[in-house]
Amino acid sequence: MSQGAVLDMMRNAIYQIIINSAPMLIVSLVIGLVVSIFQTVTSIQEQTLTFVPKLLAIFLSLVIFGSFIMTNLTTYMVDLWSDFTLFIK
Repeated sequence: MSQGAVLDMMRNAIYQIIINSAPMLIVSLVIGLVVSIFQTVTSIQEQTLTFVPKLLAIFLSLVIFGSFIMTNLTTYMVDLWSDFTLFIK
């Protein structure tokens, strides 16, 4: 197995990590920003106020984007395991 093949596998793995985690991270970022602006406007200084909305939003985004993530992961694993004989050489 050449160094180029290993680098391609690692690049694809990192790409999959980024693509599959992006929906939850973006939702969490937006909810955190909205709650932070709300806290600033209303002068509420409660640090734990952001956890519940973020938790609910991430759960909802998992429900919405779960099939997309599972399809991506399944396709990646099928592609990876179908070329397994090339990796043994």
